[in-house]
Amino acid sequence: MPHYRYQARSADGSMQSGVLAADNAVTAATILRNQGHHVLALSSTNAGAMSTKSIKDKLKALNVGSGPSTKDILDFTTQLAVMIRAGISIRAALDGIADQTDNMIFRRILLQIKGDVESGKQFSEAIAKHPKLFSLLYINMVKASEMSGSFARMLDRIAVYMAQQIETRKMVIGAMIYPGIIATMAVSVTVFLLTFVLPKFGQVFKGKEELLPWATTFLMGLSDWMVAYWYIPLLAGVGSIVGIIVFSKTPFGSLTIDRMKLMIPVLRSMFRSLYISRSLHTMAELLNAGVPMLDTLRITGDISGNSLYRSMWQTVRTSVKEGKKIAQPLQRTTLLPKAVIQMISAGEESGKLGEVLSEISVFYAKQLKDNIKAVTSMIEPIMIIVMGAVVGFIAMAIILPIFKMSSIVS
Repeated sequence: MPHYRYQARSADGSMQSGVLAADNAVTAATILRNQGHHVLALSSTNAGAMSTKSIKDKLKALNVGSGPSTKDILDFTTQLAVMIRAGISIRAALDGIADQTDNMIFRRILLQIKGDVESGKQFSEAIAKHPKLFSLLYINMVKASEMSGSFARMLDRIAVYMAQQIETRKMVIGAMIYPGIIATMAVSVTVFLLTFVLPKFGQVFKGKEELLPWATTFLMGLSDWMVAYWYIPLLAGVGSIVGIIVFSKTPFGSLTIDRMKLMIPVLRSMFRSLYISRSLHTMAELLNAGVPMLDTLRITGDISGNSLYRSMWQTVRTSVKEGKKIAQPLQRTTLLPKAVIQMISAGEESGKLGEVLSEISVFYAKQLKDNIKAVTSMIEPIMIIVMGAVVGFIAMAIILPIFKMSSIVS
């Protein structure tokens, strides 16, 4: 059983310290609170542990170079909320979580945050130093909770939000995995046939070129070219991928790709639902947390995930800064359905904008799942048909001249 070193203040005000055996840090804190102590610090100790290096320790060593993932941040947020609710001070909670964290880089960051908190900084100020790990939404919701005194409850809401965003990202990526596998297989099979199978038939068809149909002649020529100059299509493929990545990093390239996402017939409904759900869910969480409207609109634009939606929310923010309502500039956009704009307007008038946005985001989250299923069911047969057509064309180009020569011989 793990052991935890603690520092606590008893009911009479005296300071106490020692080592306590418990299943986890939360259980240890609960035991101390039941004894009438106020926990000041709580950290894991190696007492009672095996002297030999465990498999877990070896895995930790292998994990030294990788940075924390979104899942690590989610786990940290959930643990911190539980420990704060259990009455553990934030300093002790950070120390306990850092000690149990496998990722060495994340452990170092948590200890830096703990040091900033001990020096008198607010938790929101401490995590703001690590913008790559903690988003603007995370930082602002924590800041709002510090002012309202609902820190643990806000951490729970942040954890729920992050879990939903991770699930949404997994669904979108999952919808693209199968078509990607099919496309890779189609290209691989085609290259294999052109570079390994067709050259062997070249000897069979040698001297009989006048009997070959145009498809066979074309493929034989393409096969000879690929065998001789295989590095050209390879370099072209790699160059295309690198070019697309570099192009997407430029403002014009990012805008072009974002526009294409909303124009491709099969994918536009899915991406539209994704951006609307993400934007309105973010906006609802921030408003319900008490974050000021201008900050909410700025963060919503940054998290939306699309240049066009980012520009739309920036325009709304500028209008709100001038004293206008949110729904007013939205009347001129085509990125949001008219029904959504009307509901936003009604929410503003009733003073329940956060609740209205939450309900709309739930609706579009469900619609996103339906769109992902529809896209997957549409792309799969299309990719299979394309793959079958390519392989079938190559197979017929090989078989037809063989049948033709057999008929001539007979």
